[in-house]
Amino acid sequence: MAEPIIPPLADAELTAFVDAVRQDPGPPARAVGAAELRRAQRVRAGARPPGPAIAHVEDLAVGPTAVPCRLYRPAAAPRALVVFCHGGMWTIGDLESHDRACRRLALGADAAVLSVDYRRAPEHPWPAAVDDCVAALRWAAAGGAAGAGIAGPILVMGDSAGGNLATLACRRLRDGGGPLPAAQVLVYPNTDLTLSCPSTRSKATGWGLTTDDVAWGAEQWVPEPSRRADPEVSPLHATDLGGLPPAVVVTAEHDPLRDEGDAYAARLAAAGVPVRHRREAGMVHGFLTLDTLSPAAAAAGDRVFADVADLLGRLH
Repeated sequence: MAEPIIPPLADAELTAFVDAVRQDPGPPARAVGAAELRRAQRVRAGARPPGPAIAHVEDLAVGPTAVPCRLYRPAAAPRALVVFCHGGMWTIGDLESHDRACRRLALGADAAVLSVDYRRAPEHPWPAAVDDCVAALRWAAAGGAAGAGIAGPILVMGDSAGGNLATLACRRLRDGGGPLPAAQVLVYPNTDLTLSCPSTRSKATGWGLTTDDVAWGAEQWVPEPSRRADPEVSPLHATDLGGLPPAVVVTAEHDPLRDEGDAYAARLAAAGVPVRHRREAGMVHGFLTLDTLSPAAAAAGDRVFADVADLLGRLH
């Protein structure tokens, strides 16, 4: 039984969206499967208005493994590069699903954005996606960003499963001798694949993303149940979070992943990592890609992009 929508969500449009989802939630992800979920997402992405115009957009393959990526450059000389890892339960999501978000990010932060089209489960289980995100960061740090005309710091950012990949990439680079990105920006991140935090129960259904759908995605990406508590897939379970890059962590009030994101921000801070943490009141999971549906979701996304811009100002 889903919680009642009291108090109302961040705006009337978001409330109507959640009401509609409750009226017709559709079949669960495990009944639909990855192929059909991807097809339906492509349809949704194609139906959205195109994102804002950007000075330069280019598809390219980076690093020795030729990881497919899309580079957005909002100006001739952007002041930084954000390596972006998209969400989608490690199984869906692609360059198109997050194209609008990446364009808005590039303009909002005045930074180039490299969106990583990492390999997805179930065809490519862990650690393939982490490998690809690390490869993109290494490429950027080894001269790829400079070769593309981008000076300044390199950040890593991700939403949902992409937030999980971003912070796992940071841990991999920390433990492997770097070079570390200058900062990590985690938006409603998955940090605990065991799904044991309280909000996975209190927000399990009725808010757009269901806990069971997340569980299905985790099963595709990490088929071995005992491995889902491993810090290599669930960073909240790591004993040592020291030495990681400064972080922005943004969660949403009505999100089954809320508590694990909040807890990860607290763990980073306790380990001495500078953290800016905000829980968006009245907001649901996925707001970065709900901007055409809800003005409040668009504003929440703009606040994240402003966080990135402010962070870049402090790094310079």
